[in-house]
Amino acid sequence: QVQLSESGGGLVQAGDSLRLSCADSGRTFSSYSMGWFRQAPGKEREFVAAISRSGHNPYYADSVKARFTISRDNAKNTMYLQMNNLKPEDTAVYYCAASGVVSIMPTSPGQYAFWGQGTQVAVSS
Repeated sequence: QVQLSESGGGLVQAGDSLRLSCADSGRTFSSYSMGWFRQAPGKEREFVAAISRSGHNPYYADSVKARFTISRDNAKNTMYLQMNNLKPEDTAVYYCAASGVVSIMPTSPGQYAFWGQGTQVAVSS
């Protein structure tokens, strides 16, 4: 069973950095592709980044490419999202998720079976 919990959100100014963490209390973390999504008020949940089981081949949404870095430490059952040069449009609740889809990089919410409760990121201008 996968149980995900995010941490690291907060209120920052434009240009600042934040590092989100996603910890899995289960024992099968390394079996899943992992991803980050975000949802702003009144908007649909959108894909941010995903990473394969091994930690290779990270994939990013165009809106965060070159600013955000996804990584994972399977020994610690934890995934990270390093967010640099934050912009006001990055303001959202950020969710981590686990997917059993491993043959391709899952980018749709429907491809993810397990979700964390979310952590708020607010970026002021």
